[in-house]
Amino acid sequence: MTMQVSDISFAYGSRTVLDGVGFGLRPGELCALFGPNGTGKSTLYRCILGHLRHQGRVMLDGTDLTRLRPAQVARRVSYVPQQHSSPFPFTVRDMVLMGRTPHLGGVFGPRRSDIEHCERVLERVGLAGDGDRLYHTLSGGQRQLTLIARALAQDCNVLLLDEPTASLDFGNQMWVWRTVQDLARQGRTVLVCTHDPNHVRWFCDRVLALGRNGKLLAEGAPSTVITAELVGNLYPGVGAVTTAGHGAVVPADVAGVG
Repeated sequence: MTMQVSDISFAYGSRTVLDGVGFGLRPGELCALFGPNGTGKSTLYRCILGHLRHQGRVMLDGTDLTRLRPAQVARRVSYVPQQHSSPFPFTVRDMVLMGRTPHLGGVFGPRRSDIEHCERVLERVGLAGDGDRLYHTLSGGQRQLTLIARALAQDCNVLLLDEPTASLDFGNQMWVWRTVQDLARQGRTVLVCTHDPNHVRWFCDRVLALGRNGKLLAEGAPSTVITAELVGNLYPGVGAVTTAGHGAVVPADVAGVG
């Protein structure tokens, strides 16, 4: 399923956050939305999803998303927020089952097939033994894994993730990125928001670099976009691109180990 974002602009009062942002997303490709905090990445997601009124258009397989009912959008696009808190004492299983809501045909609740689907998803994310735990008692990393499981249970062709590894330890960060890669390889359209240039270079097929002026600074393969010039532009005096110097912990397959 292809997505085309055209000329998206948005402002909070007099402060322009997004200025004419446009790009396309293709099935089977893992694309990163990269930039520092405060550049409007999360706002762009909210515009794409229709949560904010904006200028520009978002097309999904040639259909304007504003012409679809919320339930129709939810069957096509799933979203993993950067953080989430629940005011109710839902269990982990309840949270994941919510991902099946767009697929339910009536008022009788989830079917056996929905419950079995969610149990498989819980096993996939390593939470098979935690289904009865209360969501609000989990660690930040476990809550994030639950939100990812909910998105997987939603079973959409387009997946938007906003800083999905921000609360996770290194091992779980690698697991999430590998899972997201697998979803893209299965033919899904995947956009991942991140401010970590290493994750972009290690895992992504394409990157969209969003600047502090609300415009796209560059688009293309990570090896050609994540350059010393771009890093210096986004993080003045802070970052550099190098292949020498201090040692670094990287995924085993990136290092050619194992």
